[in-house]
Amino acid sequence: MNTVEAVVVGGGQAGLSAAYHLRRRGFVPHSEFVLLDHAPRPGGAWQFRWPTLTYGTVHGMHALPGMALAEADADPDRPSAEVIGAYFARYEEAFALPVRRPVDVRAVRAAPGGRLRVETSAGVWHTRALINATGTWEQPFWPRVPGQETFRGRQVHTRDYPGPEAFAGRRVVVVGGGTSAVQHLLEIAGTAAATTWVTRRPPRFRTGPFDAEAGRAAVARVEERVRGGLPPQSVVSVTGLPMTEAMERARARGVLERLPMFDRVTPDGVAWDDGRHVAADALVWATGFRPALNHLAPLRLREPGGGVRLAGTRVVRDPRVHLVGYGPSASTIGANRAGRAAVADVAALLGRAGRHPTPLEPVGGSSPDGVAAEHPAAV
Repeated sequence: MNTVEAVVVGGGQAGLSAAYHLRRRGFVPHSEFVLLDHAPRPGGAWQFRWPTLTYGTVHGMHALPGMALAEADADPDRPSAEVIGAYFARYEEAFALPVRRPVDVRAVRAAPGGRLRVETSAGVWHTRALINATGTWEQPFWPRVPGQETFRGRQVHTRDYPGPEAFAGRRVVVVGGGTSAVQHLLEIAGTAAATTWVTRRPPRFRTGPFDAEAGRAAVARVEERVRGGLPPQSVVSVTGLPMTEAMERARARGVLERLPMFDRVTPDGVAWDDGRHVAADALVWATGFRPALNHLAPLRLREPGGGVRLAGTRVVRDPRVHLVGYGPSASTIGANRAGRAAVADVAALLGRAGRHPTPLEPVGGSSPDGVAAEHPAAV
């Protein structure tokens, strides 16, 4: 059994930000805090993205605190999984972050002495505080539709999307109204596939600049739900879809003509109660994700509304637990801020608030010429 002051769960943007700020606050790596990551290598959920999602096509990427992504490494034509995975790996090494991987966190329970018991595939940690940064990638949402199990073609979720070539020349129904759905749709349509786009609600496209004020307003709407104990919406769901040049061209070709959600799946396609039927060889479910919080179930943190009520990043039902990268902080810039805020709160909880943060310099110096997206809702 290991005993520490704080455990961070998850090695994506929010988890690395929290680990960085713990180090700045003087928490000693390994002996006083540890970061447990489920993934096999650095990169958070980015390492699992499909190969055609290049760095130049991501919705936005804000630099981690203390070390920007160098211009020389930000090749827009390279897969985002490679660019961001390598960046995260350099970051972990530069700041000597105490990352243990691959480690599956199976359950977090209350323990004697006011501590939390973190049960994992690599043993047990007892801790006074837990910063949860597990994101959503491990919890894909599959809507249940009558007849789904009868479909004879291929069904994939964004989580396992292999890239557009797997659907070349096929009849493909893409389900979902978010950024990933549109990216899949445009890619697949470019392979001479016959595509059909289905969304539950009419998509809302946004033109023109998305400034900081609009970003703050969008985040505030998500935060309001979290304060009310409701499941969070994604930031993108309240900002709308940015109308890019590629999307304008696709709309002119009719690719973005959308149908309402079908009522059932048939062995050879999808059907509506009004008699309409679309034949399909594949269904691509770009229907989003839910927060990966099953390991926290023993703590009974959920409210009657189904969400976890937060005060900042602190869980109202258990102030030892913080959620970062959840709800209003589910963006790369939001994750950075949430990591800093959570650590300040943890320091106060543990009686270490008087210790002022000290500057941290990455090994080999910082990257002043690095790049960072300025999009207020960067993913």
